[in-house]
Amino acid sequence: MPVRMEASADTRLTPSSRPPDIGLPADGESTARWRTLRQGLSAHRGARLYRSLYELAVTLALFALGWWCMWLCLPYGYWASLLVGVPTAGMLVRLFILQHDCGHGALFASPAANRLTGVLLSALTLTPYQCWRRQHAQHHATNGQLDHRGVGDVTMHTVAEYAELSAWQRWQYRVYRHPLILFGIGPILYFGLLQRLPWRVPAHWRDERLSIHGTNVLLAIVFVSGAWALGTTTFLLLHLPVLTLAASAGSWLFFVQHQFNPTYWQRDEGWDHFQAAIDGSSYLDLPWPLRWITANIGYHHIHHLDSRIPYYALPSCHETHPELRRAPRLTLWEGLRCSRLKLWDEDARELITFRQAKSALRNLQLHRGKTTKC
Repeated sequence: MPVRMEASADTRLTPSSRPPDIGLPADGESTARWRTLRQGLSAHRGARLYRSLYELAVTLALFALGWWCMWLCLPYGYWASLLVGVPTAGMLVRLFILQHDCGHGALFASPAANRLTGVLLSALTLTPYQCWRRQHAQHHATNGQLDHRGVGDVTMHTVAEYAELSAWQRWQYRVYRHPLILFGIGPILYFGLLQRLPWRVPAHWRDERLSIHGTNVLLAIVFVSGAWALGTTTFLLLHLPVLTLAASAGSWLFFVQHQFNPTYWQRDEGWDHFQAAIDGSSYLDLPWPLRWITANIGYHHIHHLDSRIPYYALPSCHETHPELRRAPRLTLWEGLRCSRLKLWDEDARELITFRQAKSALRNLQLHRGKTTKC
């Protein structure tokens, strides 16, 4: 599975809490920088009702149009339908990002409107809104913290942790980090199966478990209705490729937002929220069509600084504040190449490949040998 979303016992959020507002880092200099920047960012907060409704309506209409065109193309060959399915999947990715903004209270000013929209979109995105919202909030609260990995992020080991694994565990990790698993088989299993299972979250997360059950009911309605209207085979032949492509693209987007070089990972004692947001969240500079399809999620550094800024305000925010441009910028090609990165080297403070890890592991073993002799 591409993204590990299990809940941990060390959750910092209560079931009823909204995603936490950004707190101030500990050291004085960074705190002052963040206070200054935060005042500027606050001007970009606030959902504009008609803009949000327009964006939601357009995306839903284009998704429905794409799905209808896939059906119309069937007489001309299944491959024609699959080609149309690519932009249709793009609209589903965009709908997921709109759902994501709902979870941060950024798409609408009304919490009730955000929740209703998020829940209804879960029938298309396969993602239980309330459960995902809580887990994703913890991801924001612990972004870049090595001591709090494991909820809402991609599983990543340090070189030292990898050295402690058995041969079988290393093989499992290597398989997990293979692009075919991270962006292919894994997303199918995660969105299609694991998100259907309520027992994957703690028993005291009652609202979140209810969210999973409710999403499963909505999905049953969608699939039964589609099978009744078009026939089971036709519906599955059209809908499953769209879900698969969208899940793969979404998983890659999430991966590249925090798995790149140079990036930021730090132990608790040295962790700084401002630095984690700016240096540990990528600025994925996509071509304009892809930027529109992905609802500006490439401005991820700004999103981690202030998640209450609506996605359509992120580009102007980036242009207005020069300090935001120090974030690591990735092109599409550079983002694709990030899949080679597998382990965090705490000494070099960078992500490395498995080939590079051989040298790092030898150095670690030599260091431990010298320490033991001493």
